[in-house]
Amino acid sequence: MDVKIYPSKLIGTVSAPSSKSYSHRMIIAAALADGVSEISNVTDSNDINVTSQAMEALGASVLSDNGVYTVRGIRTPAEKAEIDCGESGSTLRFIIPVAAALGTTATLNGHAKLPQRPITPYTREFPKKGVTFEPQSGLPITISGKLRAGEYNLEGDVSSQFITGLMLALPLCEEDSVIKLTSPLQSKPYADMTAAALKKFGIDIREMSMGGLPIYLIKGGQKYKPCRTAVEGDYSQAAFFFTANALGSEIKVTNLDPGSVQGDKAILDIISSCGSDMNPFTADVADIPDLVPILAVLGSFTKGQSKIVNAARLKLKESDRLVCVANALNAIGGRVTAGDDFLTMDPIDSFKGGEVDSCKDHRIVMAAAIAATASDAPVIIHGAENVNKSYPRFFDDFKSLGGQFEIL
Repeated sequence: MDVKIYPSKLIGTVSAPSSKSYSHRMIIAAALADGVSEISNVTDSNDINVTSQAMEALGASVLSDNGVYTVRGIRTPAEKAEIDCGESGSTLRFIIPVAAALGTTATLNGHAKLPQRPITPYTREFPKKGVTFEPQSGLPITISGKLRAGEYNLEGDVSSQFITGLMLALPLCEEDSVIKLTSPLQSKPYADMTAAALKKFGIDIREMSMGGLPIYLIKGGQKYKPCRTAVEGDYSQAAFFFTANALGSEIKVTNLDPGSVQGDKAILDIISSCGSDMNPFTADVADIPDLVPILAVLGSFTKGQSKIVNAARLKLKESDRLVCVANALNAIGGRVTAGDDFLTMDPIDSFKGGEVDSCKDHRIVMAAAIAATASDAPVIIHGAENVNKSYPRFFDDFKSLGGQFEIL
């Protein structure tokens, strides 16, 4: 689907969609609980759908009705399962250890760039704990055996998703476990979110520090308990609207928890640091990689060069997000330079219109739509349907705020 967006400011109130990160974690936790849980305020998306289907393949029942998910936990784990993870790195990296802890022989597949995204920490560590992989990389991949408790040593500079996967799985093991980081943990707020989500379901994850690096102590034999809870709004998605405000729109964003541990809440501090004079910023995105596309839009309008640093992992997202973000914004008049682990944005007065290749990346679609609100001419976004990965109602909300577009 191609969308042509006409320049216009956005005005009104929008409810932020639910946190996709929390939704993944809560659905999995509910599926591991002995009983029925109710999770409300869930925004349906492709990624959440594949996680729900994965847990059903493992033996749970997941029913959704108008944003309310009713989950009956797994009574008897499936002996074998075929699991399609779609394009969701979270689903793949969360489900592998969960299936292994349940003792399910599972074949996992995926699409687009997902087969290329690394799972090396698992294929290296899990064979020491009773789990085998065939083949050792790529998708489809089949895991077999039952995960054992123990000490897990993982590097922290690949993805916190591996830490979350183990946090979800290790409480199911009989004995105690410890997760030790061999390098600083990037995206640590996502591990904090996991611990907060699991606490709602009766699981205790204890964080300590050793040599300046976090370690996580996980008691074995814990039981997930069903609960009734709601998912808070997503600062990752709200960031698009906050940035639109910095560029002249007037949007009130609701459904957000001011006390949230979401790392992407940092968008508020970054915008605040720019001030009304739009001072340039340097953003270290080691903990907030999902903000990069919209930060590149924001940085294009600061009064001086802005920088995004520590962004090497963005090359392993739905797209090579550094190159694709630079290409997308430069195609409509931006002055963005991509390096191996950084972006620089030189200032412009406005975007000039043109055509954007979304590279099948949902966040580039949304960033381009916000960029179009500060353009002198229309912006055409190719592959706009990719918002369905995380925020299917984005263009509905965009229209409700006065955004003008047509589907080509």
